[in-house]
Amino acid sequence: MKNQRKLVVFIAQSLDGYIATKGDSLDWLFKVEGEGDNGYSEFFETIDTILIGKRTYDWIMKREKGQFPYKNKDCYVFSRSQLEDTNDVKFVNEDIVNFTNNLKKEEGKNIWIVGGGDLLHTFLKEKLIDELIITIAPSIIGEGIPLFKVGDYQLELYLKGTRTFNQFVELHYIVKK
Repeated sequence: MKNQRKLVVFIAQSLDGYIATKGDSLDWLFKVEGEGDNGYSEFFETIDTILIGKRTYDWIMKREKGQFPYKNKDCYVFSRSQLEDTNDVKFVNEDIVNFTNNLKKEEGKNIWIVGGGDLLHTFLKEKLIDELIITIAPSIIGEGIPLFKVGDYQLELYLKGTRTFNQFVELHYIVKK
């Protein structure tokens, strides 16, 4: 029997648990001295599919001036609206659980959930996440978009490993099923 693909969170957060400021800024993150690309390229080779929330997709497109950065991967953007697919992404407006479980059964590498907070909350609540790779930046930003929203869910985790990239610390967890 083949192994089922894993849904992996690969994300950075501030020491106080935020993935962005209230104004969606990541300036605080880019000020931290890392090492190389902080493990991004290594991780990127393990995936062939990316799941993105619409708000995060819009942020990426604005930041990248319309040049989608993940052209060589299958990309799905979850949206509450019916939108027309592009050459780079397919917009999804269907049940997240069924869609994701079907994706996980397909042949391929792992699946990366890029963000954002609302979408990640749904994946955590529905117990769809298999691994979390969280890189902690030595910054406290006080308020913003939390990585983990308050809600009625719990996950048990197993620490697979830690690594440092200069000032960043990466925590790699496996979700106990």
